[in-house]
Amino acid sequence: MSDNKQELRDLNLLFNARSVAIVGASTNPEKLGYEILNNLINMGYEGPIYPINPKADEILGLKAYPSLSDVGRPIDLIGVIIPGKFAPGVIEEAGKLGVKGAVVISGGFREIGNDDLESALVDAARLGGVGIIGPNCQGINYPANKLCISWPLIKQAGGLALISQSGTIAAALADRAEKEGIGISGLVALGNRCDIDESDLINFFGADPSTDVIAVYLEGIRDGEKFMEVGRRVAREKPVVVLKGGRTERGRKAAESHTRSIAGRGEIFDAALRKIGFEKVESIDALYDCAKVLAVEKKRPGRRVQVITSSGGSGIVAVDVLEELGLDVAPLSKGASARLTEVFPSHCVVGNPLDLTGDTPAERYKEAVLALAEEEPEIDLYLLIFGDPIPRATENCLELKKAIDRPIIACYIGGGEVEEVEFKKLNENKVPTFPTPERTARAARSILTG
Repeated sequence: MSDNKQELRDLNLLFNARSVAIVGASTNPEKLGYEILNNLINMGYEGPIYPINPKADEILGLKAYPSLSDVGRPIDLIGVIIPGKFAPGVIEEAGKLGVKGAVVISGGFREIGNDDLESALVDAARLGGVGIIGPNCQGINYPANKLCISWPLIKQAGGLALISQSGTIAAALADRAEKEGIGISGLVALGNRCDIDESDLINFFGADPSTDVIAVYLEGIRDGEKFMEVGRRVAREKPVVVLKGGRTERGRKAAESHTRSIAGRGEIFDAALRKIGFEKVESIDALYDCAKVLAVEKKRPGRRVQVITSSGGSGIVAVDVLEELGLDVAPLSKGASARLTEVFPSHCVVGNPLDLTGDTPAERYKEAVLALAEEEPEIDLYLLIFGDPIPRATENCLELKKAIDRPIIACYIGGGEVEEVEFKKLNENKVPTFPTPERTARAARSILTG
C-alpha cells in the first residue's frame, strides 16, 4: 500500500447501488451472514439482492448462487462476510464482473498483523476498480437508498451522518438517534480503511442532500493533505464534529493495535481541526450532543444564556456548567424581574435561573420566554429544563421557535412516562433536547461563539 496522496473516490454508485450481493450469506440465524442479509431485506432495499452461498439454494426467500459469476446479472455492490483469506479472490472476481464497490466486513487482516493479506486485497481492488470499505468493519447504512449492510438495523432517516473507526461507537450513536426520533442520513464503520477513507466519506456526506451534520470518530488520519483539503471545503457548507481516540500515550498505543492506525500527536491533530473549522469534542456523549444541536441550530455570536427550570437543583447545575464553559448567566434587569414577579405566582423564584417550581405547566415557560424576549433582548439562548412530568412541552416550544429568533434547547429530566413521550417529540420537531443539565449546557456552548 502506498503512502502517496490518494485521489478522492466517487462514492455515489456505492451508496446508491442498484443491486447488491451478499457473499457469505447464511441460512443459520445465529450467523452474521444471515443477520446482514435479513437487515438488508427488512430495510426495504428495492433493488435485486443476491445471496452468495455455494451450499444453499435459497436464503430468506431469495434464490442463492454459488458465486458472483453465477448471478449472471449486473451487480453494483457486494457485502463480504467470509473468512479473510478468501476475500482477495472474491474482490478479484468482483472486479472482472464490473462490481464497483465492496463492504468487507471480514477480519483477519492488518489489525492482527496480517499485512500481506490486506495488501493482496488492495491489489485485487485496484486491479478491478472496486472501491472497498473496510476490511474488519461493521459495514454501512444509507437510509436514502434503503441500504443496510450492517448491524443493528437502523431504519429511521434523519440528518446525522456517522463516520467511525469503531463500529460499536457508530452503531451505539445510530441506535440512540433512532430512539430519540432523530434518525441518521448514513453510517459507515471504516475498519482498517485499506482503500476508501475518512476524507472520501466526509466529501460524500458533505455533498449529500440528506445530511445536515457529520459526526466522526477517528483514531488517526490516513492522508493528512487530503483530509485538510476536503475539510476546508466541507466545513464551509456543513458542521463536522470530530472525536479523536488515542489522545494519550497509552491511548495511542491502543489505537495502533485496534485498526493499526497511526494515531499521531493530539495537539497536532487539534491544530489541524481548528485550521479547517471542524468541531473537536472529548467524549462520545459530546460527539453525539454537539452534532445533534448543530444539525438544528447554526453557530451564532453571543454568550448570554437564560435558564428557565421547574427544578431548582437542575437549574443550579446548569448554571455551574455554563459558567465553567465561559458563558454568561447574567442576572435579570429590574424591569424584567418586576414584570415576571407581577405575572407569575409568588413561589416562583425570579432570576437567572428562573425557577418556575414543580407545579408549573408548560405554558408558563412560553410566557416567561416571550416576556424576556421583550425585556431582555441581549439574551442569546434560552435553556429550558423540564424537571417534572410536564405535558405539552413540545407544543409550547414550537410556538416559541416561531415567535422568537433565538435558539431554544431543552433538558427533560425526572418526568417518567411523560418525559419519554415529550423527549422524543421535542427532538423529532428539531428542539434539541438532552437528558441532563450538564449535557444541555455543553450543547449551548456548541452554538454560541462569544
